Amino acid sequence: MNVFYEESGSFKVGSIVSRNDASLQVDTQHGKRAKLKAANVFLEFSSALQDFLPAAEAIAADIDVDFLWECCGDDEFGFDTLAADYFGHAPNAFESAAILIKLYAAPMYFYKKAKGRFKSAPEETLKAALAGIERKKREQEQVDAWAAELAAGTLPDAIRSHLMPLLYRPDKNTLEFKAFDQASRASGLPPLRLAHHVGGIPSVPEYLMAGFQLEHFPKGLGFGSYAPATVPADLPLSEVQAFSIDDAATTEIDDALSVQWLDNGNIRVGIHIAAPTLGVAVGSDIEKLVHNRLSTVYFPGDKITMLPDDVVQQFTLQEGQACPALSLYVEVAPDFSLVGFDNRIERVNIAANLRHDQLEQVFNEETLAADGFGPDYAFKKELVWLWQFANAREAFRGKTPDPNRPPQVDYNFNVVDGKVIISVRKRGSPMDKLVSELMILANSEWGRMLAEADIPAMYRAQSMGKVRMTTRPEPHIGLGVAQYAWSTSPLRRASDFVNQRQLVAMIRGETPQYPQGDAMLFALLRDFDAAYSAYLGFQDKMEHFWCLRWFSQQGISEPTASYIKEDLVRIDGVPMRQRIPGLPELAAGDRIKLQIIRIDELMQEIEFRFIEVIERKQQPAAAASEQPA
Repeated sequence: MNVFYEESGSFKVGSIVSRNDASLQVDTQHGKRAKLKAANVFLEFSSALQDFLPAAEAIAADIDVDFLWECCGDDEFGFDTLAADYFGHAPNAFESAAILIKLYAAPMYFYKKAKGRFKSAPEETLKAALAGIERKKREQEQVDAWAAELAAGTLPDAIRSHLMPLLYRPDKNTLEFKAFDQASRASGLPPLRLAHHVGGIPSVPEYLMAGFQLEHFPKGLGFGSYAPATVPADLPLSEVQAFSIDDAATTEIDDALSVQWLDNGNIRVGIHIAAPTLGVAVGSDIEKLVHNRLSTVYFPGDKITMLPDDVVQQFTLQEGQACPALSLYVEVAPDFSLVGFDNRIERVNIAANLRHDQLEQVFNEETLAADGFGPDYAFKKELVWLWQFANAREAFRGKTPDPNRPPQVDYNFNVVDGKVIISVRKRGSPMDKLVSELMILANSEWGRMLAEADIPAMYRAQSMGKVRMTTRPEPHIGLGVAQYAWSTSPLRRASDFVNQRQLVAMIRGETPQYPQGDAMLFALLRDFDAAYSAYLGFQDKMEHFWCLRWFSQQGISEPTASYIKEDLVRIDGVPMRQRIPGLPELAAGDRIKLQIIRIDELMQEIEFRFIEVIERKQQPAAAASEQPA
């Protein structure tokens, strides 16, 4: 005797060797002996073992599942009962097995209840399930059609509108992703390569910007609607004539300086900071924008401002205007020691917006070393004294430059119509030092004042080589100050905007917006720190791309570099560090020549090969030991 049974979700047949109440031993149709539970056996038959399953499956293939569903009624039923109703007579083993095969193959039509027993699906449930199958069929046809277009090198419009999310933050449940993934696998191209192949990447900067915007500005770069800021008109007017020093492209002019010679022989330095907090109400739409954007984003060729342009124009320290400002006046003795401080909320006359490219031509190390400090120019007396004061402040912080250390440089990127100009400016120039020292002075002293008033703020602290944000004053070892509260760029950074709110409350003797332990301040600090780091990372990524483009535009195939350590070098002319495998033994500062093997702008990759040593700063220790005594 033979049996028809179910095992591991499939039907099988076998010849009975032996049996007891709970189990049987059978020889399967493939000649293997198996033990199976009696509960898994549905039928016994005497027909030839090898012919039974093919015959039953052939009968099942001819059964109309919809008609079968109509035959079974609403009550629970056994498969043998349904077989009798369907065929109109007592079924044979082949017909019973065929009905069972069909019931198992149509789980949407029939629900399994117990061994050999089923219940038909409700009509509405079945219709919904069948509609789902039809929908999936149509969706797969659409996926296949899109994948075919991609394989042919064409980007379907439906996928084009979703391309950047597909590349950066794909939703794997969408048809667009399934089609793109299917085409990527079929072509063997990674997603980004495939997108470029079908014309979906108009330019690498646009691709990088789209990814950044998707992550940090998902609602777009616009500011939406907001209630306008108001410029306070009742502020006292300062008697000073201040000037700013900024890059030619700067529109958010946050800081300006003034110098007054006092009758007692001392000098009063004014550090004047734009004061948007005076016209932006607490909880207003514009403050919400500050808390949401957190910082201006800078990158070669453009920027994304923290504040709307009209607000910037209201509070930027524009030449020829009396602008609202938060001023720190520092009285300085002739020996450059600090005598006293005075805070004022006022309007300041901005006499000039001095620009780097013009000022540096007449105010530089060479002119300052000349007799009479070089040619005449606007604010020469003030600038020369401020430079001398800045040198004294630098020495006071213990940060006097080491003449034996190679000068550090800053790189400026100017992008016009897809062409990049990378200019180099030595860091620590008189102009840079003057501004940075005065800003360090303001940020450290305002931080001290806030701490003494027991008013929390956003501080930058550095210890053990790590820089972090904190709401309490802690030393910044790198700058050599006891505390450092970012306060001098409120048009560009939320940290400075928040700190200015606290400073204004301190000066006016009002309750600060953020008291000690305020959860909102901690949240803003955390969000600002994360956003600021992400924005800098995006700037680095964009600058890296333009460095790659610069090599190609300049036709540079054999750049030079300076060795740093291990296999790390600094490429000349661009802000790029690169690891070069296979370098010989080198000492820090050694100059080498490299060859560019490959540039892949799309993948942001560049490959170099070492050619030769150009100049050795010192002889490697191993080589020196081999020289004769």
